[in-house]
Amino acid sequence: MSGEALLFIEDDDSGRELGLFNLRKAGYAVDGARDGAEGLRRFDPERHAVVITDVKMPNVGGLEVLREIRARSPETPVLVITAYGDVDLAVAAMKAGAFDFIGKPFHREHLLLTVAKALERGRMRAELLSLQRQVAGIERPIVGHSPAMARALDLADRVARAAAPVLVTGESGTGKELIARRVHARSPRHAGPFVAVNCAAIPAELLESELFGHVRGAFSGALRDRPGRFRQADGGTLFLDEVAELPAPLQAKLLRVLQERVVDVVGSDVPVPVDVRVIAATNRDPGDLRGDLLYRLRVVEIELPPLRERVEDIPQLVRHFVARFAGGRDVEIPEEVLADMSSRTWPGNVRELENACERAVILCSGEVLRVEDLPPRTAPAPAVAAGGDEWLPALPEDGLSLVDLEKRVIERVLALKRGNITQAAAYLRVPRHVLSYRMEKYGLRRGS
Repeated sequence: MSGEALLFIEDDDSGRELGLFNLRKAGYAVDGARDGAEGLRRFDPERHAVVITDVKMPNVGGLEVLREIRARSPETPVLVITAYGDVDLAVAAMKAGAFDFIGKPFHREHLLLTVAKALERGRMRAELLSLQRQVAGIERPIVGHSPAMARALDLADRVARAAAPVLVTGESGTGKELIARRVHARSPRHAGPFVAVNCAAIPAELLESELFGHVRGAFSGALRDRPGRFRQADGGTLFLDEVAELPAPLQAKLLRVLQERVVDVVGSDVPVPVDVRVIAATNRDPGDLRGDLLYRLRVVEIELPPLRERVEDIPQLVRHFVARFAGGRDVEIPEEVLADMSSRTWPGNVRELENACERAVILCSGEVLRVEDLPPRTAPAPAVAAGGDEWLPALPEDGLSLVDLEKRVIERVLALKRGNITQAAAYLRVPRHVLSYRMEKYGLRRGS
């Protein structure tokens, strides 16, 4: 349940005051509303865990309140208050989806017991939904309770109910796809597909066909129709990871999809309607995107903190990853290991920490992790002076080979990162496939 407050809707002043008094005396946070219209205005699915409403009210009656709340938040239990003689109304309310009904005038004990049952039912349904999402493979657990992470998760949960595009920003390895999956799984589109595309991993010349699809014969090698990722995600969510890597022409085409809700299939003159929510992510400055596209994607921005800004989450993350990689073994994690891991900067963020935990479990000779099982500490990068260019070589008067300079820089960074291409690409601020291409071009290996 998102909240534990109650909403009590009753047009009779004395009945409302009595109900509010009894519920608050029992320790509940309760909001009161004087009629159905005010109750619907005040209802907040993120705050109200249970709604209690009278049935017979002028203008907007209790059954209308029930139907509207069921439409806006199917998981929220609604209790209806009916006079003891209004059996037909009580039956109609139950058929419309009410959790239970309370006779009027109500007894305090009956009111509190019914509310407690509704709250427990709500918690059980929320837990069941969470388990179903995880079993389905859509939503995956996000570990951490630091204030910075709590703010990001709260924003993700609040925006999930909307249909607007979301932009997730943060360094590589901070969990941007996990946030996108969480938003999808908790949205009204959760039954639809979740389709993820890494824009940095697909060659630029293939991206348009990959996203928007093509018809047979559209180009050499197009032997059959291809729907494209947008149409695969129809009715669900499309996650565009590293969206800032999209070439400028494709950024314009993406903007058209967001505005017109149609895709222009390669080789076809007929636009195809799509119903897709787009969640985009980037580890670069979002300002690298064209301005009009950025405004459309960043209706809501969720910024994920790097691991160095949520150090208090590291012990919990370590226990989570070690338990996963231990495969049922009871592996002990001494405090000195947790202290060592908490003192590192983790430039690769949670992904680097996860890999370190996997290595430690593999190398662990017994059932107790050791500091020696952890990866060697990365040597700190040389400090750059305030002038900003002291690290550059002196420029010779007879010229300088830019190709040789780039090769030497890549060699130095690979040595600094001990051959880890992902970390080297993050250090150089280029996509991994770009660095791999440069390494192949210059004949460089991981151990160079």
